[in-house]
Amino acid sequence: MSNLYKKDSPFQVLISFKKYLDVLEHIRYNDRLEYRANYAESLIEKTKNFHELRDGFQDLSLLEKHKDLIRLLLADLFPAGLTKNEIKAASIPLSNITFNYTERFQNILKDAGADFEIDFRNITDDEYYVFCCCIILQTYFSQDIKTTLPLYYDIPNKQGIMKHYKITVNSDFSDVFPTDQAKIPSDEIVELLLENLDDIQLWKKYFPSNSWILKGFTIVSLIDCTEEVALSDLKSTLIQVDPQNLFPDENLKEIFKSYFDVAELNFGLMLFNHKNQRLEKLPIYENVFTNHLLDFWINTFDDEAKKTAFENIRYNSRPVVVSNVDQLDDDIKKHASFSILKEHNINSFMIIPIMKDSELLAIMEFTSPKSNSLNGLKLKKLEFVADMIIFSLNRFTYERNNQIEAIIQREYTTIHNSVIWKFRNEAEKYFNAYLSKKIYTLKQISFKNLTPLFGFSDIRASSEKRYNLMLEDLNQQIDTLCDIFINLDPAESEKFILALDIFENELNNEIKADTEQRFQRLLREEIHPFLQGKLEINSQETLKEKIKNYFTQVFAQNNLFYSNRKSLDDSITLVNRKLADILDENQVKAQEIYPHYYERFKSDGVEHNLFIGQNISPELPYSSKIVQELRFWQLKTICKMEHEFHNFKENLPISLDIASLIFVYNEKIDIRFRMDEKRFDVDGAYNSYYEIIKKRLDKAHVKNSSERITCPGKITIVYFGMENQKEYLQYINKLQKENVLKADVEFLKVEDLQGITGLLALRVSLA
Repeated sequence: MSNLYKKDSPFQVLISFKKYLDVLEHIRYNDRLEYRANYAESLIEKTKNFHELRDGFQDLSLLEKHKDLIRLLLADLFPAGLTKNEIKAASIPLSNITFNYTERFQNILKDAGADFEIDFRNITDDEYYVFCCCIILQTYFSQDIKTTLPLYYDIPNKQGIMKHYKITVNSDFSDVFPTDQAKIPSDEIVELLLENLDDIQLWKKYFPSNSWILKGFTIVSLIDCTEEVALSDLKSTLIQVDPQNLFPDENLKEIFKSYFDVAELNFGLMLFNHKNQRLEKLPIYENVFTNHLLDFWINTFDDEAKKTAFENIRYNSRPVVVSNVDQLDDDIKKHASFSILKEHNINSFMIIPIMKDSELLAIMEFTSPKSNSLNGLKLKKLEFVADMIIFSLNRFTYERNNQIEAIIQREYTTIHNSVIWKFRNEAEKYFNAYLSKKIYTLKQISFKNLTPLFGFSDIRASSEKRYNLMLEDLNQQIDTLCDIFINLDPAESEKFILALDIFENELNNEIKADTEQRFQRLLREEIHPFLQGKLEINSQETLKEKIKNYFTQVFAQNNLFYSNRKSLDDSITLVNRKLADILDENQVKAQEIYPHYYERFKSDGVEHNLFIGQNISPELPYSSKIVQELRFWQLKTICKMEHEFHNFKENLPISLDIASLIFVYNEKIDIRFRMDEKRFDVDGAYNSYYEIIKKRLDKAHVKNSSERITCPGKITIVYFGMENQKEYLQYINKLQKENVLKADVEFLKVEDLQGITGLLALRVSLA
């Protein structure tokens, strides 16, 4: 027996009218109304010579052959009075093969076109197979599983609008029974199957293809639920935002057409950028949106007019609905904006502001070339998706911002808040190009004509301290090793003692560049393996304790004693952290004076750079007074750092001192973000002069002296020219009155540095 289904299923199908003929037999012999009994007898007599109608058939040509007889037979099920209203047909059970249509159903299929093939909507082959199996469980095995698979037909009308019809099925006239190849599953197997609905191979194991017979016919009734399905599809499309794939559903336009029941429909949407007070296109919908009216509005009015309009929308956000453009007042038709409607064949339109909490999120437009297509009733339908539109816009904005931040982090690393806007603008261009499937090369980020402020608080003589502590550590390690080897057999220890004596002499008299590295190699390759061996054999307990004590003092990463240098490193870390925290904390106040780029670095001390200028904060007014305020802030903050340091220096593991310096530079410089280093640097050969001076000030001396210009307990201010001297003397005077600085200002000349002459300095003690 062949299979009528296009899809694989557990059924062999026979079209049969037996069960309905049995109903007629019952009416023939039992109905008290004589005319009904006669009517039933007449139908039975007409079909008695066509045994295939009762026995069942698979030849679809018989449906056409017996078309009139079948229509007559099923007349009670298809009342003539309802044929123009009901969408109804007979059907081969669980298939898309239908016949005996009502007039309305026939007209729907005619409008769809001769090439249209009716088929179920959104059902996979596997889902269909399992559904058929569940029908067997429900009918033959009387399992109360109440299986329902929503069945829909999608049928376009003659305007091209996709209409959606929900299918209800009457199966009273069909039977299910097994073939010889059918398997009868136990209750345990049925439970297993129902727990594994997605395991198609398991279902096919117990319900093989064509192992059951489905005999009879069904009645399918269609209900037009286009609006409900389109609304559901619209909500699903709006709510689905995949962070990895932000591209839209290309069917969105067709969904809107179905929902509004408008065949020729265009629509657009623009987001409102609150920061820049402007509408922006969504490149994600570049191929879907038209934005004719919004584009015109953006390009026609000046910024002031648009700003006023946006303000007014906050108080009056009512949509604009024009059902028929030709019925607009003559004065409006004379306006220049009217031409945009005719140029794009817009004869009906709606413009809808999308609001949330009295704030404008976006503006939507719907346009149609057909008059009276859009009206207040269509606008009313938007209320059902308004929340989803708002949710979708918020979700898109959130995901968009996340991806833009990811681009910034990936391409530029962490950026100071004052300049993040410029990176964001560039990242938005990159992201929008990506959404539009275009190529965009990230441009260099630079800021021009900035005033630099530089300062540092340097830990004095840290290199010298580190060197001396290194000698202490290594001498202590040699002494500990010698104490161990003296207690060993001279035959074993003599060569080690000799090597240690050589290194001790070298360390304390004529240390070489590779002395420490050679000592490490001796320890790693010879001494430590030898001592580890002594721990594993039956050595004296006293010796073992000495060896164990030795290894507890060894720093695993380099095999050396490290306790003294670790104390220094811990001290430097504490100082750096304290100074950096003070600087960062006070930076918040500095940004309030005027937003600027700020960076700091920790090494043996803390240095910082400030770059100030209109180019960093173009929306704010800028003047030389701002630079003066920030210069005073810098001096006051460095004084605070010095005072705080003196308060906690006694608690450091190693005694340290810091010396602070400020460099005053009047020339404007440019900075550029270096992609390879993920940081800003001065831009251009001319600006590099500033960097050269900075690097050489650290070790600079007072002119004609061996004294360093920086000094612990004092603030040094290096500058060019008397104008800067006068400015900083005013700042110093203020801090002297606040008892922050002493009245012992020194006027110094800085030694000539390589290629740098004429530097002056002020030096003043902390109170």
